[in-house]
Amino acid sequence: MFFDSVGDNPTIHPYWMPEFFGDTIIVNGKAWPNFNVERREYRFRVLNGSNARFYNLSLSNKQTFTQIGTDGGYLPSPVKLTSLLIAPGERADILIDFSNVKAGSSIILKNDAIAPYPSGDKPDPNTVGQIMRFTIPKNAKASVPTPKLPKVLNNIPKLIANKPTRILTLNEVQGPDGPQGLYLNGQEMSVPVSETPIVGSTEDWKIVNLSEDAHPIHLHLIQFQLINRQDFDDEKYKEAWTKANGEPPLMKATVVVPVDSYLKGKPISPKPNEMGWKDTIQASPGQITHLRIRFAPQDANPKLVRSGVNLFPFDPTLGPGYVWHCHILDHEDNQMMRPLKIIK
Repeated sequence: MFFDSVGDNPTIHPYWMPEFFGDTIIVNGKAWPNFNVERREYRFRVLNGSNARFYNLSLSNKQTFTQIGTDGGYLPSPVKLTSLLIAPGERADILIDFSNVKAGSSIILKNDAIAPYPSGDKPDPNTVGQIMRFTIPKNAKASVPTPKLPKVLNNIPKLIANKPTRILTLNEVQGPDGPQGLYLNGQEMSVPVSETPIVGSTEDWKIVNLSEDAHPIHLHLIQFQLINRQDFDDEKYKEAWTKANGEPPLMKATVVVPVDSYLKGKPISPKPNEMGWKDTIQASPGQITHLRIRFAPQDANPKLVRSGVNLFPFDPTLGPGYVWHCHILDHEDNQMMRPLKIIK
């Protein structure tokens, strides 16, 4: 891995650049590997472990595949897909059925996500536009019948918020030659903790993306549910936010600017493959991403979950606490991370 040794704004930060994109795709330690498969269905657990690259995965023969799980386990029901957009830190549990593929043929797992996402460059189809190859050997045995999936995979409880909504911004500060810093709620990591949810409580977080890129936002300790996304007037909101707070980074508590008067259009429901538990979510530019977060174990009995009641097998209020951050490595390592302290 050859990182640049000079940053985009070397007079401000000698070596930091907003995203590092390599030119070689590595799967399980191998560059562009081949996997010989039988004529049957396979289950793959996929993790996007790249620094900053989003992947939009599809199969070269245009066949569908099935997603059955996400970051937090099984989806409510199987979801048929022709492509899967997966951000750094996100996981997906998918099924690919090779039973109808001819022996002696091969399929390429492709990627067509631009980088940075969603307003960067198209991938080179000869390099980062390819992930790996599946080969069905000439001597492959007859196809194996594909097991029938149940219609219901998981029962996801409906969460009800019992605390005021938090409005949290994703901020980007431009330097003379490109971004010089990215922040959560305009603050550096060293600013005293401001996200202090009560154990057992359920909160709504509205993530307001004021930057030009999509960010995979990740919370430690718990899983959450995506409620919706909604477009908003980001320029006018940014103007109001800056008037109230000044330019980031802030070394003080952030003044909250309500978002309702800046909303555009109707809320956008989660995609079917986002309907399960999540701990990493794609927050797109020009949108507000609405999360519902229960500070209790995922498998806790909903009838027992109450604000102030700890159902974890440990005390999450002890110690230094947790963090929430952007999962693009170059962002989280340059201030796009904030402390998260659970209280009683």
